[in-house]
Amino acid sequence: MEKIKFMALGGLDEDGRNMSVIEINDEIYIVDAGIKYPKVDQLGVEIVIPDMAYLKKNKKKIKAVFITHAHDDVMGALPYLLKEVNAPVYATPLIALMIEDLLKENNIKNTSIFKIKRNGTFKIGSRKIISFGLTHSIPDTFGIAIDTTQGYIVHSSEFIIDFNIRSEAFTSDVADISEIGKKGVFLLTAESVSAHREGFTAPHHRISTRIESSFEDTDGRILVTLYEQNIYRLLEVIEMAQKYKRKIFFYGEKQRRLLKHLEDLNYFHMPKGLEVKRAQFKNDMKDVVVIVSDVGPNVFRKMSKIAMGEDSLIEVNEQDTVIVGSPQVPGTEKLASEMMNELFKDGVHLQTLSYKSVLSMHASQEDLKMMIALLKPKYYLPVKGEYQNLNANSHVAMDMGISPANIVILDNGQVAEFVDGRLKSTNEIIKLEEVMIDGKDHLDTSGLVLRDRQTLSTDGALIVGMVINNKTKEVLGGPDIQSRGVIYLKDADNIMKEVGQILETTITKLVAEKKYDNISARNEARDLISRYIYKQTGKRPMILPVIIEIRV
Repeated sequence: MEKIKFMALGGLDEDGRNMSVIEINDEIYIVDAGIKYPKVDQLGVEIVIPDMAYLKKNKKKIKAVFITHAHDDVMGALPYLLKEVNAPVYATPLIALMIEDLLKENNIKNTSIFKIKRNGTFKIGSRKIISFGLTHSIPDTFGIAIDTTQGYIVHSSEFIIDFNIRSEAFTSDVADISEIGKKGVFLLTAESVSAHREGFTAPHHRISTRIESSFEDTDGRILVTLYEQNIYRLLEVIEMAQKYKRKIFFYGEKQRRLLKHLEDLNYFHMPKGLEVKRAQFKNDMKDVVVIVSDVGPNVFRKMSKIAMGEDSLIEVNEQDTVIVGSPQVPGTEKLASEMMNELFKDGVHLQTLSYKSVLSMHASQEDLKMMIALLKPKYYLPVKGEYQNLNANSHVAMDMGISPANIVILDNGQVAEFVDGRLKSTNEIIKLEEVMIDGKDHLDTSGLVLRDRQTLSTDGALIVGMVINNKTKEVLGGPDIQSRGVIYLKDADNIMKEVGQILETTITKLVAEKKYDNISARNEARDLISRYIYKQTGKRPMILPVIIEIRV
C-alpha cells in the first residue's frame, strides 16, 4: 500500500491562507494557495501567505496544484507559490481565466494551466483524478478526488447544498459525488468555517428579499458594495435592477472584466440595454445602480473615498441609498466602520448586510452531513477555520457515525501519516512562519520590522545627528535633534540638550579610550539615550543616532 501524508501550510486555526498538501509516496499534490488579511497590529502589512519553504525544498515531487475556486483565500498566494516552484496548475474554465489575470498582474510567465471540467476524470501521470462541481458564491467551484490504493482522498472545497440554483455553473453534482462514495473514500477533508451553524445554509444565503425594500422605497440612486469575487451576489443585484427597471454601472473595471469572462463562457449574459458605460455615466443619474466592488478591505477603502468626496466620478448625497453587500471579514473591521461613519455623515440611506442576517455560502451542519453521507469516508479531517470551527466540524462527523479515532484535527504544519490503511502518526511537525507581504516584498519572519512600526506608532522616533572630523573625531557641527511623536520640543529644551550631550560625550569617551568606530559609537549612544528618555518621559521611542564623518 501507498504511504500517505496530509498537512496544511495554512488555513487551520485561522480564517484564510488556505493551502493543503497531499503527499502520496514521492508525489505531492497541492490544493489551494490562499492569502489572509492582516490583523490590526500588523502595521503596513498588505497580506499574509503560507510558508512555502517545505514546498520549495520538495519542488521536484510536486505533480499538480489544484485551485478549487477563485477567491483570494484559496487563490491569492498562487503567484508567490509559482515564483518558488514551477508546477502545473489545474482549474476549471472560469478559475483558469482568473488565474491568468492574476499571474499577468504579477508578471508570472511560463506557467502551465490545465483547464479541467467541473465533472470529469483525468490522469496526472498514472494517478487517476476526479473533479466534481460544487455550489459556492463563484461559478466553476469544484472538489477533487485523488485515487490511491487505500481509496480516494477527497477535498470538498467550499460548498453549500442548494437545489434551487440559478445556473449549471453553480450546481453541486450530487450524483457524481455519490458515485465517488460508492468507489470508496479513504480520507475526506471538509471546510469548517460555518460548522457551528445548524440546518442548511440555503436559502438563507440569498440577499434578494433583504434588499428589495431598498429598491422599492427609493426614487434616488442606489450604490451597492460587493466583494468582487462574490458572483452569486452580483447576479442577484443585477436581477433586482432589471426587475425595478434600473440601469447598472460598474464602478470597478476588474468587476466588469470578470463579468466578461462569464459572458465568454456562456455562464451569464448581461441583459441588453441594462448597462451604463463609463462614458455615459453622470453623477445626477437617479435610475441607476452603481456597483462598487473590490477584494478584501479595498472595497471599503474605495467606498470611503467616494463618501469623503475624493472621487472625481461619483459624489454621494442625501437622496442616495447605499447597500453594504460586503459584510466585514477578519482584517476589514476598522475600514468598514470608518466607511459607514463617513456615509452617515453624508446623510445617505444606509442598509447593511451582515453574516447574521444573510449567511455566507459556506457549509452549515446539514450541508456537511449530506457530504459525509454521500462520500462515507473512513477518515475525516476538518480544514479551513479557527479551532472552534474545526472542533464543531468534528462533532458533525461524530453525529454521522464516524469514530472519534478516525477524526483528525491538526495544526498548520502538523503531519497526519497513513500507512497500510491506518492512521500511523500525527507527531511530525513542520515548523512554519507567518509570511507577511508588504508591497511586493516579504517582511522578515522575525517580526523586527513590525516591532519597529509598532514603536513608531506608539512612542515615536528621535533622530540625533552630529558631524565630526573623520581623522581627529573633533565635533564640527551639531547636535541636530529631530523628534517625531516623542515630546514637544518647545517644552523640552533641557531634555533635548541632554540628548545631544550624551551623543557627544559618547564619541569623546570612545576616542579617548581608542575604541571609537562609527557603529559602536551609535549603538552605545542609542542605549544611553533610550534609558535617559524612558526615565524622563516613560516612553521608549525609536532612537536613531547619526554620526557623519567628513574630510576637512
